[in-house]
Amino acid sequence: MSAEASSESVVLGPDPAPSAPSHGIEEKAGRGLAGSKYVKLNVGGSIHYTTVQTLSKEDSLLKSMCDGSVDVTIDSEGWVVLDRCGRHFPLVLNFLRDGTVPLPESQRELEEVLKEAQYYRLQGLVQHCLTTLQKRSEFYEGGCRIPMITSAKEEQRMIATCRKPVVKLQNNRANNKYSYTSNSDDNLLRNIELFDKLGLRFNGRVLFIKDVLGDEICCWSFYGEGRKIAEVCCTSIVYATEKKQTKVEFPEARIFEETLNILIYENGRVSGSGSMALWDSSGVSSPSVGQSEESGAGVGGGDRRVRRIHVRRHIMHDERGHGQQTVYKD
Repeated sequence: MSAEASSESVVLGPDPAPSAPSHGIEEKAGRGLAGSKYVKLNVGGSIHYTTVQTLSKEDSLLKSMCDGSVDVTIDSEGWVVLDRCGRHFPLVLNFLRDGTVPLPESQRELEEVLKEAQYYRLQGLVQHCLTTLQKRSEFYEGGCRIPMITSAKEEQRMIATCRKPVVKLQNNRANNKYSYTSNSDDNLLRNIELFDKLGLRFNGRVLFIKDVLGDEICCWSFYGEGRKIAEVCCTSIVYATEKKQTKVEFPEARIFEETLNILIYENGRVSGSGSMALWDSSGVSSPSVGQSEESGAGVGGGDRRVRRIHVRRHIMHDERGHGQQTVYKD
């Protein structure tokens, strides 16, 4: 019996005829599987039984294997061998059987199914995967993602590679060395709430990131073109008669102003005159909010300085109800 007749008879019939001993593990069949009704498939070690009719439903690589357009590899036991991962092949078969199939929820697995569909040239399944990927992308695009800093290197890399302006809130309540004043907890929460509201309002235009590992209890930082433009520190130490206390302020107007100022770095477009104009207007601090300090002058003069705004330390009365305790400047 010839080698060609042997490989054709091994492929599939319920009762395959005895074949001559094979000199190799695998043989090539040139006529495809058109003469068979059932097919045994070995896809990367995953075993599947199906019919030629199922494999021929769509104009694909699998159909070409059945009608003899392409050669198929058959081992000595009659298994059609496909050198592909068999993890998603059941999904491919179910798509051929039913015309549709539920796709994986995982983005990675869905992309893997797309790769398999492209290899087998199943255009219907390819389009199904692409449509699902697009819908999921549009669904998640509306969400507001706020990264959480896990290391200083990650923060530097994120800010340096981001093309958008960046607003960072450093919030570490555990860093407090002294007791808080009576309204500091409320002001800390107000800062966090403002950060969330600004993140929603400027979603897509500004990258908002959180840092809970730094040394500052509550500090806002504003970045443009990979460098720090301004900083608003919301904490100070007050000296009561008995002990020191940590005070947290909520300079809402100042924070909102700096957020608007940082928008001039949107899309990497900064006009020299506009930048200086905003710089001059924002350099004057409100007496009721804080005082401004400029440092880090670099190339380009004033527009390379960092505005550091700290809450004003002023004489006030303690709000704990123990009488009027004077708080002095440090």
